[in-house]
This record gives sequence, C-alpha cells and structure tokens, in this order.
Amino acid sequence: MGKKAKLFIQEQITAGNIELVSSYVLIAENSMNKILSKRENIRDFISKHTKYYVSIPHKDEIENKAAQIMLDGVKFVDACHVACAIFAECDYFISTDYRLLKYKTDEIKLLNPIDFLLETEGTLL
Repeated sequence: MGKKAKLFIQEQITAGNIELVSSYVLIAENSMNKILSKRENIRDFISKHTKYYVSIPHKDEIENKAAQIMLDGVKFVDACHVACAIFAECDYFISTDYRLLKYKTDEIKLLNPIDFLLETEGTLL
C-alpha cells in the first residue's frame, strides 16, 4: 500500500495537483545514490516537476533552523530537509522515515504517504 501511495503522489505531482518543492539538500543527497538509474530517475523527476527550489544561498538560514530541529533528536540531513520545507512554507513534508516522522512542530505536518493521502482525500481529484 505504501508504494502505491508514493506512486499516486508522484502521479499527482506530474498532473500538477501537488506542488513539489526541492532543495540543494535533496540534490546533494540524491547525487550520492549508488544506483545510477535510480539517481538519474530522481534527478529527472525533480528537474521536470519542481515548482519551488530552496537554493544554496539560503544555506545559513536552513542550517540555523536545522540546528533547532536537531534539538529534538533529528539527524542533520533530515533536519535540513525539514528546514527547507518550512522555509518554502510547505503545508506537508512527506517521508517514509518513521524516525523522522516522530518529529512534531506547528510549522509543518510531517506525514507518511498513506496518511498524507488520507488527510488530503477529496482535495486531489
């Protein structure tokens, strides 16, 4: 079910029903993916469908926010991802990382793909 939810979300991004935000953090993390075909597919998807990009000139602001997030036990890179989403004023941060999903804030909702679809049911179609 989780994989189907992720694929449905990707379809909704492609259709323009969900806006994708990406960042220099995501690009850097993807560049380290050891599976070339996966790395290229993710790069191409991000390139084609990103509506808003958090760029490296915002790095200091992102890392300051990430430091605050890390106080709740979130790892640095994950905290940077969340900080970028908060910076971009996203409503949701979708992840399958259950440790990251334990982080709670009033600034953004962190949900797994299934819970995201349940919460937004009726607004995507």
